Amino acid sequence: MFITKKHLSRRTVLRGMGVGVALPLLDAMIPAHTALAKTAAAAKARMAYIYFPHGAVMDKWTPTKEGANFDLPQILAPLAPFQRQLTVISGMENKSAIAAPVHAITPGTWLSCVEPRISHDPLGGTTADQLAAQHISQDTPMPSLEVATEERGGEGSCDRNYGCSYGKTISFRNPTTPLPMEHNPRKLFQQLFGQGDTAEERASLLRENASILDLVSRDAADLQRSLGARDRATVSNYLETVREIERRVQQLSQRDMSQLALPDAPSGIPSNFDEHLKLMFDMIALSFQANLTRVASFMMAAEVSNQPYNFIGISDAFHPLSHHANSPQKLERLAKLQTYHTQTFARFVKKLSDMPDGEGTMLDNSTIVYGSNMSDSNLHNHYPLPTAVVGGGAGTLKGNRHLRVADRTPLANLHLTLLGKAGVPLDKFGDSTGQFAEI
Repeated sequence: MFITKKHLSRRTVLRGMGVGVALPLLDAMIPAHTALAKTAAAAKARMAYIYFPHGAVMDKWTPTKEGANFDLPQILAPLAPFQRQLTVISGMENKSAIAAPVHAITPGTWLSCVEPRISHDPLGGTTADQLAAQHISQDTPMPSLEVATEERGGEGSCDRNYGCSYGKTISFRNPTTPLPMEHNPRKLFQQLFGQGDTAEERASLLRENASILDLVSRDAADLQRSLGARDRATVSNYLETVREIERRVQQLSQRDMSQLALPDAPSGIPSNFDEHLKLMFDMIALSFQANLTRVASFMMAAEVSNQPYNFIGISDAFHPLSHHANSPQKLERLAKLQTYHTQTFARFVKKLSDMPDGEGTMLDNSTIVYGSNMSDSNLHNHYPLPTAVVGGGAGTLKGNRHLRVADRTPLANLHLTLLGKAGVPLDKFGDSTGQFAEI
């Protein structure tokens, strides 16, 4: 697509309006005869990692046909409208999660593929989402977003040898720093869009916070001149934190939210789990649309979750139901629960597909990994892992294929492949042995 209208400087438009805020992309801002993809306004890649615990009923997940135009079994059926941008990968394993205890290390190794050290002080691996954030999301107010629906897992998400670091998050900023997953919609909303219940309150508080940060920075800089070397280093570290907060405040203040249908801040955690799950997905979509971040990770339910799903007719708690003992009745209910998860995920995918972004849609420019780090929940095994990739990857993903790889191919190969397509320069990730050319 080429835009040939008269070119207006974006800086000129801002001066003409007399305000210092960013504007949405206008046709007149694109130089004549310039492809949108070659401008600074070209759509940016997004990456999301959506995790569901307790694996999947694999014969209700795994397509029987390989290659293009594959069949979609029960659990994947809700993604049928997006099959053109769907890839299912079968046959992968994550050996880093094999060491007992299962639930206490399964979530935290999904995106690292590094076996953790036995210690209450975490030592694992930097996760794929954080590597992506370092390369594609550093110019946004929030380099990454970590989201959940439940604050804590059950007792099995902690262990006397490994502690609780790997059972309650899927995201590690570095090998020793697990990132907390925000489960409260109100706190997440205010983290994204600022304090305050309404747009007017948020704008007022944003101005007030900016003024306070200016004062803090000046006062700390004046103080630093009279301090010794050690104290200057301490104050310097403090100022770095202030500058990071200031950067986020400035970027938030420059965001034009006029194109977003922002609701008032949520009142808290919904009592209905279905509403809670959808609300968190909606805020991830909004964060992408507002370009507040380009990387998100989401635990749809906690490891060892005891959440019942009465709203779809399943009164069993999730974790006990996952120990199905091959009971046909329990397997049927478990597959129904997992299908509901995919239905809710598909609702999020549709939002992205309906959201314009550059010359295409947000889904066109996104890479979304949807899966679990467990296979058969009754056996607690980690092969073959239920894994799907949705989105166009900003033109890098082929889609519409079921790829059956060699048995026990490392899951790390997928992460390495997708990070490479996002422009992250890596030769190896976790226990990877290569990349997938077929994706």
